[in-house]
Amino acid sequence: MINLLKKLEKNINFWFLVGISFLFFLLRFPSLFEPNWYGDEGIYQVLGLGINAGRLLYRDIFDNKPPLLYILYSLVNSNLFWIRFLSLVAGLFAVWGFYYLSKKILKTKKASFVTTGIFAILFGLPLIEGNIANAENFMLLPNIIGAILVLKSIEVASLNKKLILLSASGFILGLSFLLKIVAVFDFAAFFMFLFIADFPGKISQFFEKEKFLLAFKKLSVFTVSFALPIILTTLFFILNNSLSYFLKAVLFNNVGYVGYGNQFIIPQGLLIIKLALLLISILFLFIKRKSFDKTFIFVGIWLGFSLFDTFFSQRPYTHYVLTLLPSFCLMVGLLYQDNKSSKLAGIFALSTLIIVLLNFKFYSKTGYYYQNFISYITGFEKTYDYRKFFDGNTPRDYELADYLLLQEKSGSKTFIWGNNAEVYTLINSLPPGRYTVAYHITNYKDGYQNTLDGLKNSPPQFIVIMPNVPSYPFSLYGYNLKINLSGINIYEKINQ
Repeated sequence: MINLLKKLEKNINFWFLVGISFLFFLLRFPSLFEPNWYGDEGIYQVLGLGINAGRLLYRDIFDNKPPLLYILYSLVNSNLFWIRFLSLVAGLFAVWGFYYLSKKILKTKKASFVTTGIFAILFGLPLIEGNIANAENFMLLPNIIGAILVLKSIEVASLNKKLILLSASGFILGLSFLLKIVAVFDFAAFFMFLFIADFPGKISQFFEKEKFLLAFKKLSVFTVSFALPIILTTLFFILNNSLSYFLKAVLFNNVGYVGYGNQFIIPQGLLIIKLALLLISILFLFIKRKSFDKTFIFVGIWLGFSLFDTFFSQRPYTHYVLTLLPSFCLMVGLLYQDNKSSKLAGIFALSTLIIVLLNFKFYSKTGYYYQNFISYITGFEKTYDYRKFFDGNTPRDYELADYLLLQEKSGSKTFIWGNNAEVYTLINSLPPGRYTVAYHITNYKDGYQNTLDGLKNSPPQFIVIMPNVPSYPFSLYGYNLKINLSGINIYEKINQ
C-alpha cells in the first residue's frame, strides 16, 4: 500500500486527474442547491413520482423520451439534490473515461491534458447546461465507454476478445439509447468506423469470403448487442399491454418533433441536406482511409455524426451541444499531432465551433452563477432573490407550493393548468391524467379527453390556473375561486 502511494505521488497523470476532478466538482457543486426551476426537470420529476406511485410509463404518465432517465429520477424519488448528485458523479466518471480515451488517441501528455481540461470545464460549467440533470448529461459516460471499447477491439488480436469488447460496447450504447434515442448516432459513428477500419485497400478484397464473414460477424455482434436492451425494454411494455403507448411516445411522436425547423422547399428538406453533408464527409474519410491514421478517422466520423445529432431537430436547445463535446474536444487534441492530419483537424474543429456559435445561445448568466451561489450560502442574499436569479417565476412557484401544502388535506389532489410541472413535485402530488403540463395537453390528440377523464374520475381538491397559458378548457362547475395568488387563480372543490 505504501509503495502504491509513493508511485501515485510521483505520477503526473494521477495528480492531473485529482486536480481536474476537483475543479469539475467545484464547478458542479452549486448545481446541487439550485431550486426547482427548470421546466424539463420538473416533468422528469413528475414521471419519477408517477413510477413510484405505480403508474405505468407512457400509458399512465407521459413524456416523449425513453424510460431510463425517468427510472433514474424514480430511484431518488425525484429529489432534485440527489438526481443532480447522480449527474455530478456520472460527470466525474465521464471526465476520467474521457482522459483515458484521449490518452489512447492522442500521442502527447500535453494534448491529453489540454483536451481533458477543456472537456471537464465545458461539461462542468452551466454554459451548455452541464448543471442540469438532462438525458444528455447522463449519456456522455456510456458513449465514452462505448468509444473506448470499440478502440480496444481494434487493438487486440484475438477474435473472441474483439467480439466480447464489441458486445460490451454495443450493449452500453443501447443503454445510452434508452436515455435518449439520439445515442443511435454514436452507435452509427462507431459502426461506420469499424467498417472502414478493417476495409482492405481494394474493394474487391472486401468480398473475399473470409474477410467478408469476419467483418460481418464483428458488425453483427455489435449491432445485436446494441439492440438487446432496447428489445428487452420493448418486451416489458408488450407484457404490460402498452406497446403502442411506448412506441408512440418514444418513436412516432418524435417525427413531428424532428420536423420542426427542417422544412426547406419540401418537408424535411433541411434534414436531407444535413444527411447529404454527413455522407459526403464519411465518403471523404473512406476514400482517404489510407492517408490518415485510424484515430483521426475515428474522431472525424464521431464528430460528423455528433454534429448531425446536435442539429438533428434544428431546435436551438443548449443542452444538445453536450453530445458533441467528446468528439469536438478530441478533434482539438488532434491539433497537437505532428502529422498531416493536424491541419485538417484544425479546420474541422474551427468549423464546428463557428457553426455551433452561430446557432446556439449559451447560458448568459454563467459569470454570475457562482457569485449568486456564494452570496446565498454566506447569507448576503435572501432565498427569494436566490431563486429569482434562475427564473423570475421560481419564487412564485414556491409561494404557490407553500400555500397548497398549508391548505391541502391528507390525500387531497391538485391539478395545475400551467407549464410548471415542478410544483407537483414540491407538493408531492400527481396530475389527474397522463400529461403533466398544459402544452402537452394541448399538443397531443388525446390530451384534452385524457385529462377530462382524469378530472371526472378523481376530482382534485384544488384546480390551479396559471397566468400566461391558454384559457382553461375544462369546466369549473363545483369549484369556487378561493384566492388569487400573485396572478394565479386557485379554485377549491365545494364540499357536498
